Parts: sequence; C-alpha cells; structure tokens
Amino acid sequence: MPGSGKSVVSRIISSILNAKVISMGDVVREEAARRGMPQDIKSMTKFAEELRRKYGKDIVARMTLKYIEDRGLSGIIVIDGVRSLDEVKVFNSYGNVIIVAVHASPRTRYERLRNRGRRDDPKDWNEFLIRDNKELSFGIGNVIALADIMIINESKSLEDLRNEVESKIKEVLSNVNN
Repeated sequence: MPGSGKSVVSRIISSILNAKVISMGDVVREEAARRGMPQDIKSMTKFAEELRRKYGKDIVARMTLKYIEDRGLSGIIVIDGVRSLDEVKVFNSYGNVIIVAVHASPRTRYERLRNRGRRDDPKDWNEFLIRDNKELSFGIGNVIALADIMIINESKSLEDLRNEVESKIKEVLSNVNN
C-alpha cells in the first residue's frame, strides 16, 4: 500500500542482491507524462484505472516487462508496486518470483505520504482513504495475502528494517535453492 515503505525495502533488497529496482508506479507516471497528462493523484489514479479497463488488469505488468526489455536489463530485478494477482502471473511467466509485502498502519502510511511530498500523494485524509480503496480494488490485498515474505514496517530504524529484510530474504532464497 502507498506509504508502507515498499520502495525503501526494494532498495534494501537491491543492495543485498545487487539487483536493479523497477517501480511500476514510475512506469505508469512516465507513460502519463509521455502523453502530456498531469501528475496529480486524481489524474494518475484515473489513468491507471483507464489502462486496466482498456488493456486488462495485467497491463502495468506488461508495460513494466517492456520497460525492462527495452533497456536490456537482466539478472535479478526487484519490481516495486505489484497491485494484483494478474500482474503476479505476468511476472511468473517471465521468471522466478518472490513476493515481499510491506505493511504499515493507515495512520503511519498517511503521515509518510504527507511528508514525502510527491505530486500524486494525497492532500488530506479523505484523499488518502479514496486512494487506499482504489488500491484495494486493484486486488493488492490478494497479493499481500499470498506474499512469500511479510515485513511489518511501523517504527523500525533503517538498520533494524535492513536486518529483518536481509534475514528473511536469505531464508527464502535458501529454501528456493534447496
């Protein structure tokens, strides 16, 4: 969910595994900018919904794979921002997938988003709740429920968060390799 800390966790995983991070949100924002669309929350939410309605629930995953292929990226790639099981299926067809879910309470996420200051972040609590409901409507709850790793990210220090992520990644990878 937005503000949970998934981008921070993605960067931690990237540093542990020497992997490239691709943000699905960045892929959508880049496409919206290419089309000359505004980058505010309402426009971005509407654009993401329109893409899914017009091209299928897995369109953002397919756009992300095209982004990866167009840049010739290979090896371990961390995908930040999977929203649905349809997207997971696309990535599963491409390679081995480990789903890492990052959870934080709504209040914590709201405060983080307010402090982050990105143009598409909610301006008030009501906008935040609307965005959360949109995220849930995409199916993100199902992805979280089926995650291989669950990180609770409330008030941990960056060092504690890194230690937890590293420990859990190593555990899952040792099971995959056996």
